[in-house]
Amino acid sequence: MEALEQKILAEGKVLPGNVLKVGSFLNQQLDIAFLRTVGKEIARLFADAGVTKIMTIEASGIAIATLAAVSLGVPAVVVKKHASANQSKDVYSAEIASYTHGNTYTAAVAKEYLLPTDCILIVDDFLACGNAIKGMMEMVNAAGATLAGCAIAIEKKFQGGGDELRAQGIRVESLAMIESMSDSGLQFYHKP
Repeated sequence: MEALEQKILAEGKVLPGNVLKVGSFLNQQLDIAFLRTVGKEIARLFADAGVTKIMTIEASGIAIATLAAVSLGVPAVVVKKHASANQSKDVYSAEIASYTHGNTYTAAVAKEYLLPTDCILIVDDFLACGNAIKGMMEMVNAAGATLAGCAIAIEKKFQGGGDELRAQGIRVESLAMIESMSDSGLQFYHKP
């Protein structure tokens, strides 16, 4: 998606440790008009996949997952990273190692929100090593639901998570794919 690439070039900042900061439009300050376009593109890509629910993990994926859900006319399910008093105890859970934060946490979603009859589209803001996606896929599998695929705003292709998922036969649609990043900038990958 060329518009996303241009937005990354204009507003993104490469930080040490292969971190791309896009907080000005994607996950801290939300450019809703732009993110609506992102949501519509995700909906277009998966229009014929039979999606019944979109699944994301808190917090950075919520905005694009919500706008994609609006465009597809389906609910969005948010996986929690931390237990809370109002969360059901009957959950699907997975241990997830966070590349960005350098920690491991137990993510969970109430079983009542993932049904065996569901066709789930996983949506997230970033795909690096793929740990969050793999954790959500574990929950989809535990529920006996069908996985339609994964829609990602920005894939850091050089970290291999997307290629690993594709090699397993998982449909992964990334709107912007970064081939390499350094202090001097970044290079996008375009499918041949």
